This record gives sequence, C-alpha cells and structure tokens, in this order.
Amino acid sequence: MSKSNTIKQIFELLMERKAWWLVPMVVVFLLVGLLVVTTQGSALSPFLYALF
Repeated sequence: MSKSNTIKQIFELLMERKAWWLVPMVVVFLLVGLLVVTTQGSALSPFLYALF
C-alpha cells in the first residue's frame, strides 16, 4: 500500500463519516510531518526540533 493511497483513504473515511472537524487537524499533522522530513538534513533542524 503506497503512502498516497493511505492518505487518500483517510480523507475518504473523513468525508464518508462526515467528520469535517477532523480535516484541519489531519492537514496540520501532514504539514508538520512534511516539514520535519524535509528539514532533517539541513541546518534548520535544531531550531525546528526546539519548537517541539
């Protein structure tokens, strides 16, 4: 199962269950995860990890 398929299934489940209030939270989690992954090898990582 690919990552994009998993994300697609999560959003389909949220739309099916009418859980609109969870959509912003899932989007924020995905953006934070993307930020952590993209900055892990850069000079910004110590500052990013200090925020959390």
